[in-house]
Amino acid sequence: MITIGQTYELEVVKVVGFGAYLDAGELGEVLLPRRELPRDLRPGDSIRVFLYLDSEDRPVATIRRPRAKVGEFAYLQVVDTTAVGAFLDWGLGKDLLVPFAEQHRPMITGNSYLVYLYIDRLDGRIAASSRIEKFLDDERPHNFRAGQAVELIIANSTDLGYKAIVNHSHWGVLYKDEVFERLSFGQRKKGYIKRVRPDGRLDLTLQGGKESRDRYAALIERYLREHDGFAPVHDKSDPELIRSLFGMSKGAFKKAIGGLYKQRIIRIEKDGIRLLDN
Repeated sequence: MITIGQTYELEVVKVVGFGAYLDAGELGEVLLPRRELPRDLRPGDSIRVFLYLDSEDRPVATIRRPRAKVGEFAYLQVVDTTAVGAFLDWGLGKDLLVPFAEQHRPMITGNSYLVYLYIDRLDGRIAASSRIEKFLDDERPHNFRAGQAVELIIANSTDLGYKAIVNHSHWGVLYKDEVFERLSFGQRKKGYIKRVRPDGRLDLTLQGGKESRDRYAALIERYLREHDGFAPVHDKSDPELIRSLFGMSKGAFKKAIGGLYKQRIIRIEKDGIRLLDN
């Protein structure tokens, strides 16, 4: 079923002077305005568009990509406040409304807020809410598994570390003693499921997968080349020493040097690690 607030590949039905009409299934024929038409677009061609409502509440298409779609969270800036609510810049010509009732606290022009995009059931328009808790349900079943790559949005900090929204659907926790970079509210990050707890809640990590191991291995090798081929740390060194030198956990360090050792790039000595080509 085709709905507003999402991106689709739609077929061109006809091209007229003021744009092109696209077959949007249940929504009927939807206009892509002339100002957005690619050159040589013809009936029968397909084009990827986002669907939303114009100022007269008619479905309309755009080739522009909004910063979020319906069902997603995004960190967006307030560009205006009026008697009906606050308006956010989400990357389209028509700004996104956050009704007063959906503001966690009164929004201020110029500030940015983490919001969730939804379809208002009363008028069918796309709207946003900063009351994000009501759109995240940790009791809802999921199929996340340890080691899985996920998209994270940093939502707030706690005594344990950082709470993050996982794939726009569930809460997860990044523990502060495993985070070796500065994180900011609303920031998007690639992460991994570290562990699925018995109650279904999610522990997260930013260190995982071959991509991360390769990055850490490259960082260690670069350090060695810049320090006469030697680093005074190994797999039994103090975690804080490893963290201060390389900005990574001891677990990530051990995996990285294990890979370098197997590739015969380094030798592990009793007082550190050494490049073999030095």
